[in-house]
Amino acid sequence: MRSPHSSIAFSIGQFDVHYYGIIMFFAILAGIFVVYKTAKRYYKDVDTEIILDILPVVIVSAILGARVYYVLMDFQYYANHISEIAAVWRGGLSIHGALIGGVTAGFILAKKHKISFLRYADVFAYGLLIGQAVGRFGNYFNCEAFGLPTKLPFGLFIPTIYRPAEYIHFEYFHPTFLYESLWNIAVFLILFFVIRKIPKIADGTIFFSYIVLYSAGRFFIEKLRIDSVLDIGGVPVAQYVSVFAIVLGMFFLIMLNRYWRKKDGV
Repeated sequence: MRSPHSSIAFSIGQFDVHYYGIIMFFAILAGIFVVYKTAKRYYKDVDTEIILDILPVVIVSAILGARVYYVLMDFQYYANHISEIAAVWRGGLSIHGALIGGVTAGFILAKKHKISFLRYADVFAYGLLIGQAVGRFGNYFNCEAFGLPTKLPFGLFIPTIYRPAEYIHFEYFHPTFLYESLWNIAVFLILFFVIRKIPKIADGTIFFSYIVLYSAGRFFIEKLRIDSVLDIGGVPVAQYVSVFAIVLGMFFLIMLNRYWRKKDGV
């Protein structure tokens, strides 16, 4: 697998349009499309007009959360390069930060519109996964989010300028961005075709199943990556966050469904 020749798709005068930005644009569109169509067909009690009303705020909050989280994780660098904090087209959007920002905004908006946060979160989970699956290809065009050197036939060739110093003499690396993209699709299929069809599950089951399953995959994929912005005790912070998310997600899955069964007298 070859790397792209450039991260710039085209230029308009002095302004460069990066593939990363284009990919993120289509990732957001794909996510919105899946959320809307899923709600329209399979969640009749979810108001699609409210979804379209709250989406802009949720999306902006998610992007801000993704960037702020990433900058904080690499604070030492950005403290000395303040002008680069807003340069999102170079990469540096964290899904964990996006979740924090998007979920916080969604919770506040759910209260404002007097709707079930958990019910709407279930619908949004499908779109999140597809958006993430598409968005990960932005990493490909930025030559980032790759893993350890590999001799596998689908290894990704990384140009010398993007290789860490300790791996300068290696040419092919694990395309971990692709692994995560495929895992996101697999989780979507599990949620949509398996978990969604389980009778009498509590609202929030889809969302917290997404948190658990995505985080489990991210934990193992992260072990292959060599670009962690912050390690604690030699362990990437993303692995700590993934473990925390798995535990938190499992807790809510158990509590929500236990409450649901009691409520229904099962």
